Amino acid sequence: MNKRLHIGNLAYSITNEELGELFSSEGSVISAKVIRRLDGKSKGFGFVEMETEEEASKAIEKYNESSFKDRTIFVNEARPHIIRNFDENRRGYRRNMKSRDDLNSKLRRLRKKF
Repeated sequence: MNKRLHIGNLAYSITNEELGELFSSEGSVISAKVIRRLDGKSKGFGFVEMETEEEASKAIEKYNESSFKDRTIFVNEARPHIIRNFDENRRGYRRNMKSRDDLNSKLRRLRKKF
């Protein structure tokens, strides 16, 4: 099973290839990606996917809190991305998307007529 690693505090000038080369010394790198903004500038973190869990744990031990391009990088196991859905009671993007068929909405529309 492939293991994905999160690498934080990267130098803003690093490329995907340089990140992959760094971790290739600990095993087979499936992919390496530096996360970038829409304008192309680096956000300062990235992800590396290793072939096995053993290689990933070796990479974490070796590179966590190590120096790379004059910066101390932090390497951890990546957590899965969770898409959060805000409910109606919390302040979020769904707050204004209430159903028009609920009782309160009908009462509001009636009050506006008078």
